[in-house]
Amino acid sequence: MAYELAPLPYDYFALEPFIDAETMHLHHDKHHQAYVNNVNAALASYPDLAAKSIDDLVAGLADVPEEIRGAVRNNGGGHSNHTAFWKLMGPVGSDGVGGAPTGPIAEQITADFGDFETFKKTFNETTAKQFGSGWGWLVFAAGKLKIITTANQDSPLTHGLYPILGNDVWEHAYYLKYNNRRPDYLAAWWSVVNWHEVNARFAKAKA
Repeated sequence: MAYELAPLPYDYFALEPFIDAETMHLHHDKHHQAYVNNVNAALASYPDLAAKSIDDLVAGLADVPEEIRGAVRNNGGGHSNHTAFWKLMGPVGSDGVGGAPTGPIAEQITADFGDFETFKKTFNETTAKQFGSGWGWLVFAAGKLKIITTANQDSPLTHGLYPILGNDVWEHAYYLKYNNRRPDYLAAWWSVVNWHEVNARFAKAKA
Protein backbone atom coordinates (compact mmCIF):
# COMPACT_ATOMS: atom_id res chain seq x y z
CA MET A 1 0.00 0.00 0.00
CA ALA A 2 1.33 3.42 -0.93
CA TYR A 3 2.39 5.85 1.74
CA GLU A 4 0.22 8.93 2.20
CA LEU A 5 0.87 12.40 3.55
CA ALA A 6 -1.16 12.95 6.71
CA PRO A 7 -2.64 16.42 7.31
CA LEU A 8 -0.86 18.69 9.73
CA PRO A 9 -2.13 18.07 13.28
CA TYR A 10 -2.82 21.81 13.63
CA ASP A 11 -3.50 24.86 11.46
CA TYR A 12 -0.79 26.25 9.19
CA PHE A 13 -0.90 29.45 11.25
CA ALA A 14 -0.62 27.67 14.60
CA LEU A 15 3.15 28.09 15.00
CA GLU A 16 3.29 31.82 14.30
CA PRO A 17 5.11 34.06 14.98
CA PHE A 18 7.93 31.53 15.37
CA ILE A 19 7.29 29.60 12.14
CA ASP A 20 5.19 31.37 9.51
CA ALA A 21 2.19 29.91 7.71
CA GLU A 22 3.74 30.25 4.26
CA THR A 23 6.71 28.16 5.32
CA MET A 24 4.40 25.54 6.78
CA HIS A 25 2.38 25.34 3.54
CA LEU A 26 5.51 24.92 1.43
CA HIS A 27 7.28 22.62 3.85
CA HIS A 28 4.36 20.26 4.43
CA ASP A 29 2.38 20.41 1.19
CA LYS A 30 5.28 20.61 -1.26
CA HIS A 31 8.49 19.25 0.29
CA HIS A 32 6.99 16.48 2.42
CA GLN A 33 4.57 15.49 -0.36
CA ALA A 34 7.51 15.16 -2.74
CA TYR A 35 9.26 12.74 -0.39
CA VAL A 36 6.08 10.65 -0.19
CA ASN A 37 5.65 10.62 -3.97
CA ASN A 38 9.27 9.72 -4.57
CA VAL A 39 9.48 6.88 -2.06
CA ASN A 40 6.26 5.42 -3.45
CA ALA A 41 7.74 5.54 -6.95
CA ALA A 42 10.95 3.88 -5.76
CA LEU A 43 8.99 1.04 -4.14
CA ALA A 44 6.54 0.51 -7.01
CA SER A 45 8.09 -2.85 -7.90
CA TYR A 46 8.75 -3.90 -4.29
CA PRO A 47 5.37 -4.55 -2.65
CA ASP A 48 6.90 -6.35 0.35
CA LEU A 49 8.96 -3.29 1.21
CA ALA A 50 6.06 -0.94 0.53
CA ALA A 51 3.97 -2.88 3.06
CA LYS A 52 6.32 -1.88 5.90
CA SER A 53 5.75 1.15 8.09
CA ILE A 54 7.94 4.04 7.01
CA ASP A 55 9.97 3.83 10.22
CA ASP A 56 10.57 0.10 9.76
CA LEU A 57 11.56 0.68 6.15
CA VAL A 58 14.15 3.30 7.10
CA ALA A 59 15.40 1.27 10.06
CA GLY A 60 16.02 -1.67 7.72
CA LEU A 61 17.73 0.35 5.02
CA ALA A 62 20.55 -2.19 4.76
CA ASP A 63 18.01 -4.73 3.51
CA VAL A 64 16.72 -2.47 0.73
CA PRO A 65 18.05 -3.42 -2.73
CA GLU A 66 21.02 -1.31 -3.73
CA GLU A 67 19.34 0.02 -6.88
CA ILE A 68 16.68 1.85 -4.83
CA ARG A 69 18.52 2.28 -1.53
CA GLY A 70 19.55 5.86 -2.24
CA ALA A 71 16.01 6.89 -3.15
CA VAL A 72 14.61 5.18 -0.06
CA ARG A 73 17.28 6.70 2.15
CA ASN A 74 16.55 10.22 0.92
CA ASN A 75 12.80 10.10 0.40
CA GLY A 76 11.80 7.45 2.90
CA GLY A 77 13.99 9.24 5.41
CA GLY A 78 12.34 12.52 4.49
CA HIS A 79 8.89 11.04 5.03
CA SER A 80 9.83 9.46 8.37
CA ASN A 81 11.65 12.52 9.66
CA HIS A 82 8.90 14.95 8.76
CA THR A 83 6.11 12.74 10.08
CA ALA A 84 7.81 12.95 13.48
CA PHE A 85 8.68 16.64 13.08
CA TRP A 86 5.09 17.87 12.71
CA LYS A 87 4.03 15.98 15.85
CA LEU A 88 7.00 17.27 17.82
CA MET A 89 5.59 20.78 17.47
CA GLY A 90 2.30 22.20 18.66
CA PRO A 91 0.15 25.34 18.60
CA VAL A 92 1.65 28.30 20.42
CA GLY A 93 0.20 28.64 23.90
CA SER A 94 -1.15 25.09 24.10
CA ASP A 95 -0.63 22.97 27.18
CA GLY A 96 2.82 21.38 27.15
CA VAL A 97 4.02 23.41 24.17
CA GLY A 98 7.06 25.66 24.54
CA GLY A 99 8.74 26.62 27.77
CA ALA A 100 10.68 24.17 29.89
CA PRO A 101 9.99 20.43 29.70
CA THR A 102 8.18 18.52 32.41
CA GLY A 103 7.90 14.87 33.34
CA PRO A 104 10.48 12.12 32.73
CA ILE A 105 12.26 13.92 29.89
CA ALA A 106 12.86 16.92 32.15
CA GLU A 107 14.38 14.67 34.79
CA GLN A 108 16.61 12.95 32.25
CA ILE A 109 17.75 16.26 30.75
CA THR A 110 18.72 17.47 34.22
CA ALA A 111 20.58 14.23 34.93
CA ASP A 112 22.52 14.27 31.66
CA PHE A 113 23.03 17.99 30.97
CA GLY A 114 22.68 19.70 34.35
CA ASP A 115 19.69 21.86 33.43
CA PHE A 116 17.41 22.69 30.53
CA GLU A 117 19.20 25.89 29.52
CA THR A 118 22.51 24.06 29.19
CA PHE A 119 20.85 21.32 27.16
CA LYS A 120 19.13 23.82 24.88
CA LYS A 121 22.37 25.75 24.33
CA THR A 122 24.24 22.54 23.49
CA PHE A 123 21.49 21.35 21.13
CA ASN A 124 21.37 24.70 19.32
CA GLU A 125 25.13 25.00 18.97
CA THR A 126 25.53 21.42 17.76
CA THR A 127 22.69 21.68 15.25
CA ALA A 128 23.76 25.10 13.98
CA LYS A 129 27.10 23.56 12.98
CA GLN A 130 25.52 20.85 10.79
CA PHE A 131 27.09 21.55 7.41
CA GLY A 132 24.58 22.07 4.65
CA SER A 133 21.17 20.46 4.98
CA GLY A 134 20.33 18.10 7.80
CA TRP A 135 18.78 17.57 11.20
CA GLY A 136 19.57 17.92 14.88
CA TRP A 137 18.35 15.07 17.09
CA LEU A 138 18.02 14.00 20.69
CA VAL A 139 18.33 10.23 21.14
CA PHE A 140 18.59 7.87 24.12
CA ALA A 141 21.43 5.38 24.05
CA ALA A 142 23.27 3.40 26.72
CA GLY A 143 21.07 4.95 29.40
CA LYS A 144 21.82 8.56 28.48
CA LEU A 145 20.48 11.31 26.25
CA LYS A 146 22.74 12.24 23.35
CA ILE A 147 22.59 15.08 20.82
CA ILE A 148 23.52 14.07 17.28
CA THR A 149 23.13 15.45 13.77
CA THR A 150 22.46 13.73 10.47
CA ALA A 151 23.02 14.99 6.95
CA ASN A 152 20.29 15.44 4.38
CA GLN A 153 17.29 13.21 5.27
CA ASP A 154 19.28 10.51 7.02
CA SER A 155 17.40 9.06 9.99
CA PRO A 156 18.74 7.97 13.37
CA LEU A 157 16.54 4.89 12.89
CA THR A 158 18.98 3.61 10.26
CA HIS A 159 21.64 3.55 12.98
CA GLY A 160 19.44 1.80 15.53
CA LEU A 161 18.59 5.01 17.39
CA TYR A 162 15.04 6.18 18.08
CA PRO A 163 14.63 9.97 17.72
CA ILE A 164 13.05 11.58 20.78
CA LEU A 165 13.31 15.14 19.52
CA GLY A 166 14.36 16.50 16.14
CA ASN A 167 14.68 19.82 14.37
CA ASP A 168 14.90 20.27 10.61
CA VAL A 169 17.68 22.64 9.54
CA TRP A 170 17.22 22.38 5.80
CA GLU A 171 16.87 25.92 4.49
CA HIS A 172 13.31 25.26 3.35
CA ALA A 173 12.37 24.91 7.04
CA TYR A 174 13.27 28.48 7.94
CA TYR A 175 14.61 30.59 5.06
CA LEU A 176 11.45 32.59 4.27
CA LYS A 177 11.35 34.03 7.78
CA TYR A 178 14.92 33.78 9.04
CA ASN A 179 16.92 33.91 5.78
CA ASN A 180 20.41 32.59 6.56
CA ARG A 181 20.05 33.09 10.33
CA ARG A 182 19.89 29.44 11.34
CA PRO A 183 20.76 30.18 15.01
CA ASP A 184 17.79 32.57 15.25
CA TYR A 185 15.48 29.86 13.93
CA LEU A 186 16.89 27.32 16.35
CA ALA A 187 16.39 29.68 19.29
CA ALA A 188 12.79 30.46 18.29
CA TRP A 189 11.86 26.84 17.63
CA TRP A 190 11.77 25.91 21.32
CA SER A 191 8.60 28.01 21.65
CA VAL A 192 6.69 25.40 19.62
CA VAL A 193 8.17 22.15 20.94
CA ASN A 194 5.45 19.73 22.07
CA TRP A 195 6.80 18.24 25.29
CA HIS A 196 3.91 15.78 25.56
CA GLU A 197 5.08 14.19 22.31
CA VAL A 198 8.71 14.28 23.43
CA ASN A 199 7.80 12.44 26.64
CA ALA A 200 5.83 9.85 24.66
CA ARG A 201 8.78 9.24 22.36
CA PHE A 202 11.16 9.11 25.32
CA ALA A 203 9.01 6.39 26.90
CA LYS A 204 9.15 4.41 23.63
CA ALA A 205 12.91 4.85 23.38
CA LYS A 206 13.37 3.40 26.87
CA ALA A 207 10.96 0.48 26.34
